[in-house]
Amino acid sequence: MDRKDFIKSCGFACIGGVGLAGILQSCGASKLLSGKIAGDNLIVPISDFETKNGKDVYFKKYLVVQNDLLQYPICVYRFNEKEYTALWMRCTHQGTELQVFGDKLQCPAHGSEFNNRGGVQDGPADVKLRTFPVTIENNQLKISLKAV
Repeated sequence: MDRKDFIKSCGFACIGGVGLAGILQSCGASKLLSGKIAGDNLIVPISDFETKNGKDVYFKKYLVVQNDLLQYPICVYRFNEKEYTALWMRCTHQGTELQVFGDKLQCPAHGSEFNNRGGVQDGPADVKLRTFPVTIENNQLKISLKAV
């Protein structure tokens, strides 16, 4: 292979790698969205949980909702069409932002783990996560941000 063909092949490989990385990143970020704040509520359309594959409709287990006015994101778990839990993604041990791994949230600082209802599964945290009341109205989740 001469130099020109080698450079052309490497260029196509780099472009393909960048394109593939973009596709994979968009798949990973599909559960992260910006929520709208209206009054004391964070609004999340229920349709944001839906994923369609042809005629089939599937539902994501959770979404992570962020807004510039919130110090930490909120993880919203869907258990069924009428039951949701909204958890503040702030570790109760030392305040580190949590990461979501399926049905659990984990603290990257000290390893505390919480279940999808906010209960402590593994310390050093010993206090459950803050939860927010969730109501359903007009195909939207209203997550109350009022201080309890």
